This record gives sequence, structure tokens and C-alpha cells, in this order.
Amino acid sequence: MNKGALSFTREITVRFNEADPLGIVWHGHYVRYFEDGREAFGQAFGLSYLDIYKHGYSVPVVKIDLDYKKSLKYGDRVIIETEFVPCHAAKLQFIYRLYNAVTKELVAKGSTTQVFLDHPENNLQLINPPFFEAWKQKHVGAG
Repeated sequence: MNKGALSFTREITVRFNEADPLGIVWHGHYVRYFEDGREAFGQAFGLSYLDIYKHGYSVPVVKIDLDYKKSLKYGDRVIIETEFVPCHAAKLQFIYRLYNAVTKELVAKGSTTQVFLDHPENNLQLINPPFFEAWKQKHVGAG
């Protein structure tokens, strides 16, 4: 993580249903681990999906980048580092790093981009919603 960056770390254990018959985690679950990290970050910093929804918005993912480095296996403990990336545009950007908790090896890294849609029309927001501007001022100073 970048020094001084707004980030959150969570540890999970790979579950049986996330692995194939050889005990290796199916590649699609890494995206879910990113979401686990994003949800933990949101809970920690008051930017959960429910917090956003209460303000009249949703934030669908519109882009995912994922680089696999090593395999995870059933029973592995995984450290999920989630870092908020400040920007001026009306979007949420996060960087993720997944580490094997025992070996400390980087197993995957990536990023996501989400945009703001209002409810109930689902119109794309081209400027930051007021609640998000206030959140950024509180947590990162400026966007």
C-alpha cells in the first residue's frame, strides 16, 4: 500500500466451495475477494453499499483489472489489502493486493472502477454526489 493512503486490510480463509476438485481456488473467486475487501473498507470508513444506497445511489462495477501471481488453495488464509484511489471524477476506484497470510507472497493484484447511478432512474452521475464530496473531504482531504 502507498504510505498515507486510505486503506483497509482484512483476512479471510479460503472455503471448500471456492476450490476445484484439486483444491485450487477457481479464478473467478479472486474478484469476489476484491469485493470482500471493498465491503470491509466500506464498513470501516462509512462508505458501504447500504450507506451509498441510503443517499439515493448505487455504484456498479464498470471495470476490473486482475493479475494472478500464485494459486490459492482450500484452507489458505488470505490477506486482502484494499486501497482507495482519490480522483476528481464521479467514480470509486480501488487497488487490491491479495497475499498468502502464511508465506506473505503476493498471489494477485488488481483494481476496480465503479460509477454512481441515481435511484430510481439509474442515471449516470457526471459530478460527485454531495454526500461523496463530504466523505472525501473527511477522509482524504480532496479528490
